[in-house]
Amino acid sequence: MNSKNFFYVLACISYCLIIGTGIYEHFAVWPVAFSEPPKSLTMFQGDYALQSESFWKLVHPVTLVLLLTTLGLNWKTARKKHILITLVTYITALIVTFIYYVPELKSIIGTSFTSTIDAAIQARGSLWITLSKIRLSFIFVSAFVLILGLTKPEYK
Repeated sequence: MNSKNFFYVLACISYCLIIGTGIYEHFAVWPVAFSEPPKSLTMFQGDYALQSESFWKLVHPVTLVLLLTTLGLNWKTARKKHILITLVTYITALIVTFIYYVPELKSIIGTSFTSTIDAAIQARGSLWITLSKIRLSFIFVSAFVLILGLTKPEYK
């Protein structure tokens, strides 16, 4: 396997890892976290809090480097278009993530504990989940575009 294919496959794996983790969080974490806030938000607080941030801080830079490397190696091939579409989608998703998703999530999960359900926080959490699913859908579609690029010739 040459370097073009090797890095392309690694980029696909890394990108799909992001999708898999996002799907996991949408099925296993967010429905529970936003079910009865702020009581249900304790999973993010205290000594044994869920710390998914460390994963995301690692996987995003690695994925960006792999996609950029793959783009550089495939610049003069029919694959370039597929990689560019994915890269633009991913960078757009990251920008929106840092502008809205991360600050809103930190605001929600930082809510002080009380056993009374806060309907306003619950609504914010519900909106966050809905918008996040839309973001994840765009990433999901762009992953198919990226993988489809592997079917294109590696030389022009």
